Amino acid sequence: MHRLRAVGPLFSRIIAALLGGYVLAALSSVAVLALPMPKPQAVIAGMLASFLVYAGAVIWVFAVRNAWRAWLGLLLAGAPLLLAAWFVR
Repeated sequence: MHRLRAVGPLFSRIIAALLGGYVLAALSSVAVLALPMPKPQAVIAGMLASFLVYAGAVIWVFAVRNAWRAWLGLLLAGAPLLLAAWFVR
């Protein structure tokens, strides 16, 4: 049982890095379409930005003090991106 308590936060961070980072990168690539630029350039810029956002999210998840802050940071970063992606549609 003690081993499970030690592995739980690490497992949560791994899930946050994989799934949360993916969702954040996908939201950022769609949110770029809300910028005032031609659509083909926005698509390319969104694709390129998504790689940076995903890498930054993975680094963020393992750099913060605990897993709760990692999830909170991903949620706070994703909220404005979700709002921008909502207005794109």
